[in-house]
Amino acid sequence: MKVLVIHGPSLDRLGVRDPDHYGSQTLDEVNAHIEKVAGELGMTVEIHQSAIEGEIVGLLNGAAGRVAGAVVNPAAYSHTSRAIADAIAAVDYPVIEVHLSNIHAREPWRRRSVTAESSVGVIAGFKAHSYSLALRALKEIVEGA
Repeated sequence: MKVLVIHGPSLDRLGVRDPDHYGSQTLDEVNAHIEKVAGELGMTVEIHQSAIEGEIVGLLNGAAGRVAGAVVNPAAYSHTSRAIADAIAAVDYPVIEVHLSNIHAREPWRRRSVTAESSVGVIAGFKAHSYSLALRALKEIVEGA
């Protein structure tokens, strides 16, 4: 089972940027965690990071027909991007939105995610473990468990 993982803007600053909210792991360490969990679950992952909205849309659209599902952290785009929400709605595979921090316990503007409206579900607040929880959920969704 192949899974697309997309990290949105500023996630390349993990480990430096606001560790209280996002954790102290770097993006490389988070990716290693994702790869380890995916391997344990019998999945392979294709991981990307982009701060460019159109690139994220292109990654989602380009994966159609070749991945079983996706785990996407749209970061700040989750609150504003109808383009990413439309891309999630248009693909032929399930997408789970993740956030490292609990967006519902933060500033009011962070509590609304327009991309979540198109996603199968949202996992937030577990730092890097948000990704592993999403991978486990995606496996159950795809396999019909």
